[in-house]
Amino acid sequence: MAARTQPASPATGGRKTPGLGAHPAREHSVAAGKAARRQAPLESHRDFSAPASRDPIGLLIGQAESRVPELVPVRHGRMLVSPFAYFRGAALPMAADLAGTRSSGLRAQLCGDAHLSNFGAFASPERRLVFDLNDFDETLPGPFEWDVKRLVASMAVAGRGSGFTAKKRRGVALATAAAYRTAIREFAAMPILDVWYARFDVEDALARLKSDLPKKAVRHTKAQIAKARTRDSTQALAKLTIVKDGRRRIISDPPLIVPIEELAGNVDADAVYWFLRRLLTGYARTLPAYRRPLVERFTLTRVARKVVGVGSVGTETWILLMEPDDGFEPLLLQAKQAQRSVLADYTGQSKYHNQGERVVAGQHLMQAVGDIFLGWQNATPPGRRPADYYFRQLRDWKYSAEIERMGAAAMTDYGRMCGWTLARAHARTGDRIAIAAYLGGSDTFDQALAEFGETYADQAERDHTALADAVASGRVQAQAGT
Repeated sequence: MAARTQPASPATGGRKTPGLGAHPAREHSVAAGKAARRQAPLESHRDFSAPASRDPIGLLIGQAESRVPELVPVRHGRMLVSPFAYFRGAALPMAADLAGTRSSGLRAQLCGDAHLSNFGAFASPERRLVFDLNDFDETLPGPFEWDVKRLVASMAVAGRGSGFTAKKRRGVALATAAAYRTAIREFAAMPILDVWYARFDVEDALARLKSDLPKKAVRHTKAQIAKARTRDSTQALAKLTIVKDGRRRIISDPPLIVPIEELAGNVDADAVYWFLRRLLTGYARTLPAYRRPLVERFTLTRVARKVVGVGSVGTETWILLMEPDDGFEPLLLQAKQAQRSVLADYTGQSKYHNQGERVVAGQHLMQAVGDIFLGWQNATPPGRRPADYYFRQLRDWKYSAEIERMGAAAMTDYGRMCGWTLARAHARTGDRIAIAAYLGGSDTFDQALAEFGETYADQAERDHTALADAVASGRVQAQAGT
């Protein structure tokens, strides 16, 4: 479903929105945006050249030092599956690469890992299906174009994996970049409250656009909405837990899901439960006061370690089975270790001491609506150093696009949705008027980003080969099929 027609923009009530330069503050922003072209001309965003000292595999090995040792080979094995799988896990090497490119100096809160698989649909607290960014492990302020470049490059890498021609890949990239540019210009002409109220409501968008869409596309979208609604806590409980001897337990599927009682080594299950209960108590204090009573109605009964994603594999992630005091439906929470952002060495350190708080704050800033269970805490796992964590509900209508099944037309529409969504997120936290003035009304930026995407896709393929060579030589350990 396309985002061409501004699918989630709030109505302005018929009032005329002011011009970009009709107020001293806006005039200052416009001047700042145009001045930024001198230090980073729009055409310069096509440029990328890998320095001779570049060592992406070394960066990945460095990340492994702070991760669960037995899960690091799983991470590398998942990255070996394809160049796109490698790209998903290689946010740090790309951050290092982007640091060597020309910067606009126009900063916003970045996702830090804005590839196309980190967008998706999920339930709002009002039980509406919304489309938004859904991964904020690397969020930090930085140059706005870094997120756009990672998004467009991901389209190029994924398009190659799907066998798209160069012409079709360029069409996807141009549509994605153009959607970002035109959306940020629209947001720049809107009152800031309207920007913050804007959201991509999937069902509202379908109702507005269905007369312009082929009947087959409408049927497919409705089917996807219905499917998303089934991916709720009930389905998660059915998939991840069993009832044995009258008590619900988390399934065992090692190494992907391992109940704490089954973890190998000198793991004291009682000590881990004590640690997690303490972590849970501290987490509840980070929630708004009016939400704590909800969490306090649940009691932790079972815990398992879970492997998630590609880039996140190896960070400590726990599934927490919470039983309610009324005997109805249990709650599944996820407690995930938050490490230092891959952007920190290149865009500046976080102002938050707790990395979990950094993730939660960035998510609240960038998402139109958020998880009511989102919170953070620091604690010391048994036998390990202190670590930061953030909490969220494990699944709530969460749905991700099946990238490998998309044709070029579908990926073009999906790119527009992602571009619009990313622009909305940046418009909330950055100087949207300066960014809009910088990008301008021509397609110069779009063309530059499309060329960058192809160049970086070449690099991702070379890096994927380099990882395979490192595994073959023994420099890197990898476990396939998990």
